[in-house]
Amino acid sequence: MVVSLDARNNHPRATTVLVVPLSTTLPRLPTHISLSPGETGLAENSTVQAENITTVLKTSLQEPRQKLRRLSERTIERTARCVVMAMGFAP
Repeated sequence: MVVSLDARNNHPRATTVLVVPLSTTLPRLPTHISLSPGETGLAENSTVQAENITTVLKTSLQEPRQKLRRLSERTIERTARCVVMAMGFAP
């Protein structure tokens, strides 16, 4: 899940994007959010793992096989709260 601003994502000198990884492991932590295939376009249920936020080199990304999806504002807000929680701040 790319969470960096589009201005950064599209900037020619920015070599990375900020991402929160998804996993097929069932949620086990308060910083995990379950997503259905309908939300993500993936074949199976996924879990956002907000505690693992990281940067990824743009050159390591592949062209999408299908149109990219935008998650709901609710899911984006929940993810942001979980990232803040993972940093040790009260939500």
